[in-house]
Amino acid sequence: MTDTLLFFHLLGAFCFFAGAAVAGTLQLAAIRRERPSEILAFLRLTRAGVALVGIGALLTLGFGIALAEHYGIGFSPAWIQASLGLWAASMALGGYGGRTARHARYLAERLAAEGDAPSAELRALVAARGPLWASYASGLLLLAILGLMVWKPA
Repeated sequence: MTDTLLFFHLLGAFCFFAGAAVAGTLQLAAIRRERPSEILAFLRLTRAGVALVGIGALLTLGFGIALAEHYGIGFSPAWIQASLGLWAASMALGGYGGRTARHARYLAERLAAEGDAPSAELRALVAARGPLWASYASGLLLLAILGLMVWKPA
């Protein structure tokens, strides 16, 4: 039972990190483009990364809680409480950052259909600093969670 729980927890962590990396990389690629159709192509692909993040988030949370219960430690260790708090904060920050990218995708779809001319509004939306920093912060929180999971400080 322990091996199965650990396998799916680690699979979730892999999906979580891989999805965040895919979405982040494609977002940065979209920033470097001018034409709405090119931006749209990258932002459409980010949905695969976002799906991996969602799957990974659910797997890590569900199987992580199951592992803690299986070992009989529950939520009492501080590192588990901190990890859960960081997980929630990471999801919130990633959601905020991703929401702007979704709005940019909608605008890019409209502009691509209307002639595919470069747009300052679209470029500003894709490169908006606040959501980008929120996404970066979300990734840093994932690294902090990884550190807590590996070293389990008392």
